[in-house]
Amino acid sequence: MNKSLALAWLTALIAMLGSLFFSEVRHFIPCTLCWYQRILMYPLAFILGIAFYKNDTHIYRYVLPLSGIGIVLSSYHYALQKIPAMQHVQMCQSGVPCTGEYINWLGFITIPFLALIAFVIITICMVILRKKA
Repeated sequence: MNKSLALAWLTALIAMLGSLFFSEVRHFIPCTLCWYQRILMYPLAFILGIAFYKNDTHIYRYVLPLSGIGIVLSSYHYALQKIPAMQHVQMCQSGVPCTGEYINWLGFITIPFLALIAFVIITICMVILRKKA
């Protein structure tokens, strides 16, 4: 069993289930950037699950681009929420504003922050996997 692959899969699975919990149970409506982050995260839960089952240590080739883009997107979304000057450059023009914070635990943990942490963990796991392969 490859621990990096297992941790990456578990992280993606928790992130996917967490986002579904926030939207389906807590009824938080996702903003545009939240949807883009989901588009990147949900396939990772399935791709990494299959790779873990098959012990495919070369999966990093497909995962790193998605997790890297996810880091950039989540960082931008988090900056929109936490840096007042960034709120003038947002892309959410209709519906739920991307600056909205459904949760704000400890004054800095928001949903985009949680997504950012998940993408970072997955990326680190894939870099470790790449070095071992």
